[in-house]
Amino acid sequence: MKCGFVTILGRPNVGKSTLLNQILGQKIVITTDKAQTTRKRIKGILTEDRGQIVFVDTPGVHRPLNKLGEFLLDEAKIAVPDADLVLFLVDGSEPAGKGDRWIVENILKNCKIPVVLVMNKVDKIKNIQKIEENLISYKTLFNENIPVLRISAKTGRNKDTLLDNIFRRLPDGEKMYPDDIVTEESMRSVAEEIIREKILINTQDEIPHSVAIVIDKYEEKEEIDKIYAIIYCEQKSQKGILIGKGGSLLKKIGTEARLELESIADKKVFLSLEVKVEKDWRKKDKMLQNFGFKSKDQ
Repeated sequence: MKCGFVTILGRPNVGKSTLLNQILGQKIVITTDKAQTTRKRIKGILTEDRGQIVFVDTPGVHRPLNKLGEFLLDEAKIAVPDADLVLFLVDGSEPAGKGDRWIVENILKNCKIPVVLVMNKVDKIKNIQKIEENLISYKTLFNENIPVLRISAKTGRNKDTLLDNIFRRLPDGEKMYPDDIVTEESMRSVAEEIIREKILINTQDEIPHSVAIVIDKYEEKEEIDKIYAIIYCEQKSQKGILIGKGGSLLKKIGTEARLELESIADKKVFLSLEVKVEKDWRKKDKMLQNFGFKSKDQ
């Protein structure tokens, strides 16, 4: 039986979380078209007759601009040394860029863990020659030959081929999780992420990056879960935008989040949202820790 850890690494918006959800056949990680959607390492567990893969989804790797950015980079770096295999996920619809080169030079070049180059979004290009040119641009980032797979995380194209390649490269071992476990995330963490996803979808500009969600209280009962959440932003003007005219936007965010949480919990959910201002929280170590941005390995 094969069993091991597989880290999914790549620039923001290359489809890491979409790929993990596609592999597991259900949504365990939020996905949007905005950078920094994933802020923490999240484990997704696939169990089959041939073994068990523990995937580790990581934040998109980019040069940090603040304390939060430093945390996101650390989350990605920490996930590499403990892995049995690294999937370097890239946007195959475009050639390698500075961000891809930075990841290879700063994280993967001296990595002793096997790496597979996974080209996502190749279905967006019909010109085969263009795909080959893009592939060469990524392969030249490495000093040696690297295994390459082409997929579509959105449609699931070549998912089975990807899994076959992963299982083949994993060590023999016993399962680490029961067969019915697909993630370690608690409902409290899920609620935080779902609320943040709805904010990401319904806001623009700097607002999505400036918010942090804290579950103040989570009451779990047989017929209904009661969730009291605080949305922190950095400026008073952002608070006004999040609330909206007559509370309209906050109500929309709350309704969308509540409906999705009810489908996950399979019961009624009461969701209370409050917006507070914590100036420049992304630059403050103490606030980052208060908001849960502290490495699980610390």
